[in-house]
Amino acid sequence: MHYEVSLRLWQRLERSRSSLRARFLMLSFVLFSTHVAQIWLFALALALLGAHPLTGDLVGMASLDFLDYVYFSAITYTTLGYGDLVPTGPIRFITGTEALIGLMLITWSASIIFLEMQRHWSARRER
Repeated sequence: MHYEVSLRLWQRLERSRSSLRARFLMLSFVLFSTHVAQIWLFALALALLGAHPLTGDLVGMASLDFLDYVYFSAITYTTLGYGDLVPTGPIRFITGTEALIGLMLITWSASIIFLEMQRHWSARRER
């Protein structure tokens, strides 16, 4: 998902005649939205797995609703990890994988932003 969005976004930025502010606003909004969508997809997977007793669960609250899974997914994806909810059982593998993927994709987004800024700096020097 991140690859497809990043590729199409980069292609659109290359063709864009918009102002620098508009380009960075689009770049930031699209990348942020992509990360949010990925967090919600992980939350959905965790909620579905949490409904099955053999896959483990999140411990730390008496009852969990879907937004608790979204919250846990967000703190895991960003590697923040408050520790108020703790995965138990096999579901821990998914949460560990989510942390690694989140770290990789956030740094990928930072690289894309850096490349766009570098392209802008190069264009300014050529003027």
